Amino acid sequence: MGIAWSVLGNPALRLIDSEAAHSISMRVMKGIGETSAGQNILKALYGPPEVPIEVFGRMFHHPLGLAAGFDKGAEALMAWSAMGFSWTEYGGITRYPQDGNPKPRMFRANKHRALVNKMGFNNPGASEIRKRLISRKSEDKWPKTPIAANIGKSKKVPNDHAADDYASTLDILWDHADMFVLNISSPNTPGLRDLQNKEYLTSILRSCNKIRELKGEQKPILLKLSPDNSDDEILDAVSLCKKSGVDGIVATNTTIKRPAPLSTQSRKAFSNDGGLSGRPLNSRSLEIINLVYGETQGKIPIVGVGGIESKETAWEAIISGSSLIQLYSALVFNGPTVVSSIVKGIKNRVSESGFSSLSEAVGYKHI
Repeated sequence: MGIAWSVLGNPALRLIDSEAAHSISMRVMKGIGETSAGQNILKALYGPPEVPIEVFGRMFHHPLGLAAGFDKGAEALMAWSAMGFSWTEYGGITRYPQDGNPKPRMFRANKHRALVNKMGFNNPGASEIRKRLISRKSEDKWPKTPIAANIGKSKKVPNDHAADDYASTLDILWDHADMFVLNISSPNTPGLRDLQNKEYLTSILRSCNKIRELKGEQKPILLKLSPDNSDDEILDAVSLCKKSGVDGIVATNTTIKRPAPLSTQSRKAFSNDGGLSGRPLNSRSLEIINLVYGETQGKIPIVGVGGIESKETAWEAIISGSSLIQLYSALVFNGPTVVSSIVKGIKNRVSESGFSSLSEAVGYKHI
């Protein structure tokens, strides 16, 4: 099955600390996927078919991308593209470098196909990431697929100054992503979710729009929502997005809610603070996709994320209203074959359902 499978899908990795396993995976992907020979191997083994869709004025080979958090430091961008993802979101990135929360801070619940993380935006800071990406471009190691940057708030910056913090990071990374996701919904930075409050959010969106105006380039800005907000709070945020020129909604971030544990391992994982991702998140993510699509009448593209792990969950997210989708946990539990498996499934569903294109299927449930 190839080197990528032997690392990303290796059951032995589940026996060691989750963050250590992730670090090993990243080192290998960086080593393999950044060479042309490695990329050719990945493409040959895992390349999915084309199911093109135009979103944000760009053509994507298919809707499935890699969610933020896997490649926090934008270290293996060529590898994800070669593995078959049609787009990649790096980060979260903050204005200032930060170590994140104390370890251990990443946990698995295998029976639930779920992860719990309380990483806390560990990253080298926006300026260091920019240096890295300038170097990558100069070495001709920039993917031909769209790249998104996930932007978070620096922990040391008080919420009253959050707007400047987000805008500064957006300014620094502007030339090094095709679109930007404002992360105001991670549960792992104290007080971050308070930024979903109308006054804070209005201020953040205004500051980021000013940067975009100064740049004179209409790169999409997306907002990532929390699954733990009430439906009314979600609708309030969507209303504000419509007024503020937000280009897309990401539904959703991780949740602080927990399902009933199915094993001792699950009980231990769920006893930790932090955000849960993977299969248990899927139902709430779908609820929010449907809610947002219904409210916007499909006029603001939605990125569906949360428990996307199969052709069935992917298709459900699409007909509920997602133009694009992402996964993270499924790559950990299913290995790299999950990408082509899902995309092939989507392609078949488009054909079986009699649609002439994937875009016709987006939000079909609402017709």
